[in-house]
Amino acid sequence: MYPRIFLLCWAFWLSFGITAPAPVRNADNEAIEARGTTYPSVSGRLFNIAGKTQYFSGTNAWYLGHLTSNADVNQAMSQIAASGLKTARVWGFGTTNNAATETNVYYQVLNSSGQYFNMDANTGIGRLDYVVSAAKTYGIQLVLPLLNNFDALGGINTYINAYGGTHASFYTDANSQAAHKNYVKFIVNRYKSSTNIFSWELCNEPRCSGCASSVITNWATTISAYIKSLDANHMVSLGDEGWLPPSYAGGDGTYAYSGYEGVDFVKNLAITTIDYGTFHMYPDSWGYNYSWGNTWISQHNAIGKAAGKPVVLEEYAAPTVALQEQYLPQWQSTTLSQTSIAADAFWQFATAFADGTNPYDNYAIYYNATAGSDYQKLGVAHAKAMAAKTATASL
Repeated sequence: MYPRIFLLCWAFWLSFGITAPAPVRNADNEAIEARGTTYPSVSGRLFNIAGKTQYFSGTNAWYLGHLTSNADVNQAMSQIAASGLKTARVWGFGTTNNAATETNVYYQVLNSSGQYFNMDANTGIGRLDYVVSAAKTYGIQLVLPLLNNFDALGGINTYINAYGGTHASFYTDANSQAAHKNYVKFIVNRYKSSTNIFSWELCNEPRCSGCASSVITNWATTISAYIKSLDANHMVSLGDEGWLPPSYAGGDGTYAYSGYEGVDFVKNLAITTIDYGTFHMYPDSWGYNYSWGNTWISQHNAIGKAAGKPVVLEEYAAPTVALQEQYLPQWQSTTLSQTSIAADAFWQFATAFADGTNPYDNYAIYYNATAGSDYQKLGVAHAKAMAAKTATASL
């Protein structure tokens, strides 16, 4: 049976801690009203934001839509803006299979009784509404992934729990895909009038371990085209790590070039409804030395140049302050001086919230306004350098 959206009585909604659906907000509603008058767009191998084509730097702040305090959202957003960072990548997903026991913010429920959207202002989609509103206030562009490859906050696993199958079969299972399209439609239609949405992202780090790369390429082709049918104004990206296939001439057959995760960056970049490429970089987790990161950056730049599309280093990090100080400047220098990578975004932006909320991992870089601090060097100074960079066709 295909997933359905049910209209239920108030008593049923309240029994799950969910309010009945409110009318979808539009461009006249302050919560999602756009700042500016133009949508971000591709301009050659760069992006145009608010009428200006330039390189830029951004960050990852996945947690913003899952914070329950407006003050915390405002604090993070204001500091990101003050740093000169143009984009914030924020999770646009949050799914549970059991609303009655869920303790986190969630936007969607999937279980044997159906598919429901949590419209509550404090525990549901109202939290993401506030983030989109704050993005307008502070002039930040949001990258919104619509699905998680991993289990945190309800990823592909929640679809498997509701409709059966495996991680690999999710990409082709009719029931799971119908439910996912319902969710995509819900989010895209809710925010598509906002010019503070930089792009819709299909998934955070999609993988299909051991699968042919055609599985994810076909899925990405279908879902990206579906998003474009709903919203012709915004860009679409995949959100992948940039894995390269064994056929890639610059590879050596090791993990990142093995094709094991079922992702082919080259083929996915060629999808006409994917506007730009993304790649991530965690040498320590992938079994490479840190200097290899410079090679990974250069390889993806060359692929982007051949395809004639922008490419974004969407996540990069090191797990200790000492390693951040040693290697992030090297990677940033490579991006700045040796490539036409359109933008980069460090993982992850952190700030000390007064209420003690701490959603960070050991890769976090903490906001610090003190001159000469690591944050000023790795965040603020790099953002300024990226914004000042002039396009070079030869790179």
